[in-house]
Amino acid sequence: MTDIFFAEESPKMIEAYKKAQETFKYFWRELSWEYRRIIPALDVACVKVKFSHIMDDNDTPTLEHMWVNEIDFDGENIKGVLINEPNLLTNIKVEDAVIVPLSQISDWLFTQGDKTFGGFTIQAMRSKMSDNERKEHDEAWGLDFGDYNDIWVVTNQQERPENLEEHPMSKNMREKLIEFLQQNPGELTSKDDLGNTLLHRESIAGNRTSVEVLLQFGVDKNAKNYNGKTALDYAKQLNWENIIPILE
Repeated sequence: MTDIFFAEESPKMIEAYKKAQETFKYFWRELSWEYRRIIPALDVACVKVKFSHIMDDNDTPTLEHMWVNEIDFDGENIKGVLINEPNLLTNIKVEDAVIVPLSQISDWLFTQGDKTFGGFTIQAMRSKMSDNERKEHDEAWGLDFGDYNDIWVVTNQQERPENLEEHPMSKNMREKLIEFLQQNPGELTSKDDLGNTLLHRESIAGNRTSVEVLLQFGVDKNAKNYNGKTALDYAKQLNWENIIPILE
């Protein structure tokens, strides 16, 4: 995985960080469905994290942006495994498990077939390259990043803009979810290690249809996790505008 380290904190790069954080919810929505697929659809799914460490007697922290995979997200923190060997930092190494808040990520990327999604910092860097440099860059990755001015965050974004509102699998799996809940009613109140219910998790992933089904089954929408947050809190936190009204 290339493009590991860059020290530049230019306005263009800072804007890329911001966009990556704002749209991370789409990355997580896609990945949450990927984990449910029998046949994987994604070839790459990783998040770039800004790590920092004060080294020696220097008061200014050393920064390094590196990629993490095996991603999990609980609405608060991102968990994963570092896949890069640090160039400078000594407090972390490749294959270390990491937990960081959403505010610490600087990019995300997933690929499906020959299409790449996200990669905001990558495109910011590609925008400064010549055509030949971009070609060499993409060959080094083994990916075609396409037009750096046209960054997609969901599949079929241009042909089916409604995919920005809800993932197609959320709609397609409605009947299976109903059947699952009928057979496993305990799932309506079950909580994970963080106290998140199925309603919390579906709200974090932005699955409106799944949330509607859970509400129809009488799930307690006011249930709080161990951080004292409801599903609505996360819908607002991640700005899932399609879910907020039905949870209020």
